[in-house]
Amino acid sequence: MPSFRQLPSAAPATSLHPSRWLRRVLLALVLLFCQAGIQAAEIDVVQASLEATDDGYRLSTSYSFELNRSLEDALVRGVPLYFTTDVQLTRRRWYWFDEVSISLSRTMRISYNVLTRQYHASTSGQLQQSFSTLEDAMSLIRRPPRWNIADKNTLKSGDVYNVGLRMRLDVAQLPKPFQINALNNSDWRLSSDWKEFTFKVE
Repeated sequence: MPSFRQLPSAAPATSLHPSRWLRRVLLALVLLFCQAGIQAAEIDVVQASLEATDDGYRLSTSYSFELNRSLEDALVRGVPLYFTTDVQLTRRRWYWFDEVSISLSRTMRISYNVLTRQYHASTSGQLQQSFSTLEDAMSLIRRPPRWNIADKNTLKSGDVYNVGLRMRLDVAQLPKPFQINALNNSDWRLSSDWKEFTFKVE
């Protein structure tokens, strides 16, 4: 009569209790967001308002931020920096998606001339201004001139518009050799969150 040998039973699979597994996932997410927060430099939108003038509607903004060491070093080595402000005006419609009435961007450029030892800052479509210090040049970037974003008859009287804007370091406008490095370097990730407010056309 054949004899059968009992095979050793497999070791029981180890499994985490659901609550312990959830705690580990939450901890990993917290660490991930903390690391992202440390790496990401921020621009704060200090003030943003829209006013009606005889020429149209002018956007007034001011920002608070500093350049990190990597950006300062690049600047003094002759790499210009571009700061782009994006603005959108949307109007709510009950029967469909919100209507995008205005979507514009404006770029400010800051550079350094090694020969004259002067900083230059300019807004797209306007004359360049020269400054003897970086702080003076950055004051124009942080408090740019008012921006006429719409003609007088573009917005409808009595309607309420949602205004959204942000400022960001625009790496797409950098010289080609620097774009790849900037995209892979957290020191070059400089942006604000979207700032939103409502504006009623009188």
